[in-house]
Amino acid sequence: MTDPIRTLITRWRDDAGGTYRSWFLWEERLKNFRSIRRGVAQVVAEIEAGAFGNVYKGSSLETVVGAIAEQRQIFKGADHAFLWKPKLRIPDIYEDRDNQLAFARCLNACACCNGEDGVLDAIRRLDAKGIKGLGPAVANLLYFHHPTIVPPFNTAIVNGYNALTGAKVKLGRWGECLAMREGVIALNGKYRDILSNDLGAIAGFLFDIGSGRYPPPPVEDTDAARKAWEADLVRVREEGAKADKALAAARQGDLTHTEIQAWLRDLGRALGFDVWIASNDRSRSYGSGRLGDGCLELLPPAIEQAPGADAIRLIDVLWLERGQAKVAGAFEVEHTTSIYSGIVRLLDLALGGDLHSPNGLFLVAPDDREGEVRTQLARPAFSRIGELQVRFLPYGELKANREMMARFGQGMKAVEAVSRVLV
Repeated sequence: MTDPIRTLITRWRDDAGGTYRSWFLWEERLKNFRSIRRGVAQVVAEIEAGAFGNVYKGSSLETVVGAIAEQRQIFKGADHAFLWKPKLRIPDIYEDRDNQLAFARCLNACACCNGEDGVLDAIRRLDAKGIKGLGPAVANLLYFHHPTIVPPFNTAIVNGYNALTGAKVKLGRWGECLAMREGVIALNGKYRDILSNDLGAIAGFLFDIGSGRYPPPPVEDTDAARKAWEADLVRVREEGAKADKALAAARQGDLTHTEIQAWLRDLGRALGFDVWIASNDRSRSYGSGRLGDGCLELLPPAIEQAPGADAIRLIDVLWLERGQAKVAGAFEVEHTTSIYSGIVRLLDLALGGDLHSPNGLFLVAPDDREGEVRTQLARPAFSRIGELQVRFLPYGELKANREMMARFGQGMKAVEAVSRVLV
C-alpha cells in the first residue's frame, strides 16, 4: 500500500511554492550560515565582556535574530520571542546578568562542540536555569550551528508535527521540544532518501503542513479518509496559486540579483581586473552560458588561506588586480534579501589582513534601499564599518553608466564616482 506521508513529501518537493524549493534549495540560504554564526559569536563576546547592555533594540542580538527573521517564510517571526517585553520583564536576559551569562554560555558551548551530546547538554543546562520567557526559540539560533542536530522551531513547525503525528507538543517547553526533536529525527530517518541530513528540509515540510499549505494525511488510513485527504490536497493546491504570486516575485528577485552580478562581472573584466563570482553562484545560468564564465576558477592562495576565507568565497563579485592576490573591489548585491549577511562578508574580507584596497567595499542595491542600508550600518554591531568607508552603489547609476565606464573608465575611479560613502 502507498505510504501517504511519502506521497505528500514527494508532492511537496515538486511544489515550486513550498519551502523545499523556495527556501531549502535557495542559493542564498547556505550563504547566510557563516554570517549568522559570526553574529551569534558577537552576542556571546559582548555578554561575556559586559558590553551587551540591557535592551533588545539596537543590540547585537537584534541584528542577528533580525537577519534570521528576514529569510524566507519559514523564519518569519523568529524575532518575536526575543523582543523585550518590559511589562512582563521577559525574556529575562536583558536585566538579569546571571541569566544573560547562562544564555551566552549555551550559545558558546553549542558553537564549540561538534557532537549531539554536547549540544543537548548545553540546552539542558540552559533549561535548568528556568529563565522566564526564554524557551525553545533559541533553537533557531542553534540550527545555524548544527543543522543536522537541531531543527528550527516555531509555532507552524510544532503545529505541523502535531497534525502529522497526533502528538500534543506545547510550544514553550524545552522538554517537549527535545522530545519532538527525537520524533523529527526518527521521521527524517524514515524518509531520508527524499529529504536531507539537514533538518531544515523536514522542518520546512512540517512548516507547510502547520501553516495550512498542505493537509496532513489521515491518522486513520481508511478509504474514506484517504479520499477526503486527496480532495483537500487538490483544494489546497488551487488556493496555493494565490500565494505563489508573491513567491514568483521573490524568484524574480533572484534573477535580478544574477543580472547585477553579470553587469559587475563584465564591467570588471572590461576595466582590466580578474573577476571572481561567489562560489555558489558561478554555475548559475545566465544568457547563453554560466555566470562564472571567463572568471577565476580559484582565488589566489593568499586569499584562500586568509582568516574568513569561507566567507570571502561567497562575496557576490570580487575584482582582483590582474594576476595578484589583491582585491580592488568587493561587491555585495542586496536585491531583496537581508543586508546583514553581505555586510558581514565584507567585514571578513576587510579584517582578513592586507587583501583589499581602500575604498573598495561596495553594497550594491536598488536606489530606494539606501536608507535601509544606512540604518543597518548604524547598528552597534557594525561599529567598525566607519573605518572601512563602505560605499553604496545604486542599481540606477550602475545601469546608466556601466557601458560608458567599460569603454572609457580606468581602474576603480569610475565606480567610485557613481557611488557614495555610507558612513
